[in-house]
Amino acid sequence: MPSLQERLDPNAEVQTFNDSEALEALDHIIRTKPVLVAMEDEFSATSRGLALINRIKDDPNLGGVEVRVMARNAAQNRVAVKRGKSGTHAVAVVEPKKALDQRGTRRALRSRIKDGVEIAVDGNPAALVDLSTVGAQVVSPTVLKPNQRVRVALTDDHGALRFNGAIAWAAFEIPPRHGPQYRAGVNFVDADSDAVGAFCMRHKQS
Repeated sequence: MPSLQERLDPNAEVQTFNDSEALEALDHIIRTKPVLVAMEDEFSATSRGLALINRIKDDPNLGGVEVRVMARNAAQNRVAVKRGKSGTHAVAVVEPKKALDQRGTRRALRSRIKDGVEIAVDGNPAALVDLSTVGAQVVSPTVLKPNQRVRVALTDDHGALRFNGAIAWAAFEIPPRHGPQYRAGVNFVDADSDAVGAFCMRHKQS
């Protein structure tokens, strides 16, 4: 923290947060609309850091807020500047190395599901985004982590399908007007593909 603060205006009023207080920081940013948000580059590359940056960039009420990503070593502080949607301000972000595609290659056709359809993951409700006979994309208010083994249930008027699954990838999000959430891909382990396919046909978007 001191190494970041010494490169900011010494006369500026500075409010500090640690890397576990992303939600508290976002609340403060929304309420006060600071001129500058500075964060350390290693934090900016984490799921919470990326979610915080994206949340600020996507909020039209925060169009005047500059996000500056700063390396611990000032000599290494090289960042790419990206214009906001309105073109009125710049957001500086460290360009991360291209990650492997966590979602992998599609093993089966995946269909978009109607809004309002839920799936239970370890007994906790999650929104079902899309579905195939071998996996699904979900949005959950409950923490989901890659490689986590889970119990899955799909339920409608035709009955309940229960089977095991594993979290293939997960991303932390802070969407506007919603609480924090986890978007994740679930691989099905021992699901009845015919029954899952029939569930998909009943609930996919037309």
